Amino acid sequence: MTTLGAVLRPQLPPERLRGVARLADDVGLEELWLWEDCFREGGISAAAAALAWTERLRVGVGLLPVPLRNVALVAMEAATLHRMFPGRAVLGVGHGVQEWMGQVGARPESPLTLLREHLDALRALLRGERLTTRGRYVTLDDVALDWPPATPVPVLAGATGPRTLRLAGEAADGTVLTSSTTPDGVRRARRLIDEGRASAGRSDPHRVVVYLLTATGPDAAARLRAEFESEGLGQVPDLGVAGDAGAVAAAVQRLAEAGADAVILQPTGDEPDPEGFVRFAAEDVRALVP
Repeated sequence: MTTLGAVLRPQLPPERLRGVARLADDVGLEELWLWEDCFREGGISAAAAALAWTERLRVGVGLLPVPLRNVALVAMEAATLHRMFPGRAVLGVGHGVQEWMGQVGARPESPLTLLREHLDALRALLRGERLTTRGRYVTLDDVALDWPPATPVPVLAGATGPRTLRLAGEAADGTVLTSSTTPDGVRRARRLIDEGRASAGRSDPHRVVVYLLTATGPDAAARLRAEFESEGLGQVPDLGVAGDAGAVAAAVQRLAEAGADAVILQPTGDEPDPEGFVRFAAEDVRALVP
């Protein structure tokens, strides 16, 4: 069964989160995803609040930019969430937008090296290991969590380029793909991820999450087109979906058939009714997605 979720975009002020999260919980949405975009809401603080306000909703953060965060702190934050809300937090890490990383003096010379070192250390710490390592970017001296997660937890990596997708297969437990990923792009991503998994000798499950830019309502097509054009993607076919629940469910199914385990509906930045969008995803679209 394909997991279906929705994004609460950080264009909304943080005080809107409570109402949207509670509604998502009430209407049975499976996952609500949050973004740590510079310079808007903090991912961990927002996720903790959303988890505390709800009972069953899974809350994803996609992504925590690793140049901004010491890996020990990420491990502490992740372990705390998983201890307090077992099985309900989904955390992804990634390069971050390099322009933003440059703005805060954190842009690495080798984002790929940093992400590899961060993933290796983070997963080890969350397994309860005591770690000493001296890498190019990650240095730990006899570090272990006092309160590691009680059960194994997956760490996802955001990836777009071939090298990062292979790295995700090698060193992460899942991959988050952006809304600029077509069904063919999901297939290519799966192949590259599997190449990385094979090189690392991994046979454990690897979850692929993909965002689907979605618009519904009378001006849906115009809003979708305007968003893609603003991102320079106006001429890319098979991106996003505008229409009713049937059209959205068909787009979700195409991504699932291409290899996505979870499809997270991403509203446009100017979505006029975030609560209505969550209800649309949970009730109208979910009923049509196997």
